[in-house]
Amino acid sequence: MASSNRAMTDVLIVGGGPAGMMAGLLFARAGISVRVVEKHPDFYRDFRGDTVHPSTMEILDQLGMLRRFLTRPHDRIDKARIRIGDEEFTIGDLSHLDTPAPFIAMMPQWDFLDFLRDEAAAFPTFSLAMNEPVADFLEEGGRIVGIRYMSGREERAGKLVIAADGRSSLVRSLRILPLTVLGAPMDVLWFRLPKIDEGGDSLRGSVRPGRMVVLIDRGDYWQTAFLIAKGEEAKVRAKGIEWLLDEVRGAFPDVRLEGDLPARQDDIKLLSVSVDRLDRWARPGLLAIGDAAHAMSPIGGIGINLAIQDAVAAANALARPVREGREVDALLAQVERRRLFPTRLIQSGQVAAQNGIIGRVLAGGSVRPPRIVRLLDRYPLLRRIPGRMIGLGIRRERVRSPMA
Repeated sequence: MASSNRAMTDVLIVGGGPAGMMAGLLFARAGISVRVVEKHPDFYRDFRGDTVHPSTMEILDQLGMLRRFLTRPHDRIDKARIRIGDEEFTIGDLSHLDTPAPFIAMMPQWDFLDFLRDEAAAFPTFSLAMNEPVADFLEEGGRIVGIRYMSGREERAGKLVIAADGRSSLVRSLRILPLTVLGAPMDVLWFRLPKIDEGGDSLRGSVRPGRMVVLIDRGDYWQTAFLIAKGEEAKVRAKGIEWLLDEVRGAFPDVRLEGDLPARQDDIKLLSVSVDRLDRWARPGLLAIGDAAHAMSPIGGIGINLAIQDAVAAANALARPVREGREVDALLAQVERRRLFPTRLIQSGQVAAQNGIIGRVLAGGSVRPPRIVRLLDRYPLLRRIPGRMIGLGIRRERVRSPMA
């Protein structure tokens, strides 16, 4: 357990997810004293996403860390494929991207966070406090000046507090910053299935009337995402586990499901999907980034990578002023302005896909492949367009923060 320092920490970061760990690494790299505070004792969380996109690996390359990252166990995907009915379509191609890693690295997020922790630990001004839940922010004269732990202990920040504690962030639960909810028509049942075969894609999706299923290869098991209509959890659970497994078998007839299958309802977790964003990401002394600022749909697996981009933008705007001892409150809105455009655009696309496709499919509507899907599958050159959007995103950042 971390203890208070005599010397005040310049930047306190609440939350040890992708945004918090990358921000901690970048501020420490700039020679700034920074502490990341994570409420859990480790990074192991089943609901974390596994897709590290080329835009994130560009950042690692700029930091001189990509080669070390790629030595960690991972799978690579350079094509985006989807099964609609009984047909499979290729709708995106990342292999031609002009970037150091033109593929998606499939790596459990806890392994990715372990990597960021290990890299950040090389900088002497970095510290990480695990198993330290935060109860509240400290406020003086309308400015956030620190945090109060669940234990009652208080810690002050010399310059800034960053909220990077996900969609259940304190800035939301305490209503410190206003929130706009965009909604989602679905939730996800999340469970493990034994992995027998070794071949095929490490990420598989299937769409049929009333059913959408995704399998994520996590080495010795499939992490399974079974999409259901919002509010339908009780109805689906009432059909029983065997019905659920039969639906997965029907979605992936080529995947063998044998061994330690889910036997209890407790083995199946509910991930409540939400799409929302803060109306303001900052107030004096406090900045929200990542899912704390904007909860994303799981569509496209973009959440991790958008969070990393937020962290880079925050360090680019704030690291040098913090290191030079300047006040940064007037600069916080720059981060929001920089990152709000890609956030709005991506969320708009996600909401359109949710309402126009996913909601209709889960209601039992037609799943006839749209014309654009058939065109992408037929003409390889066209696949580069969605490949670029998936791989590099919108307004991708470049590391410009200083190095001590």
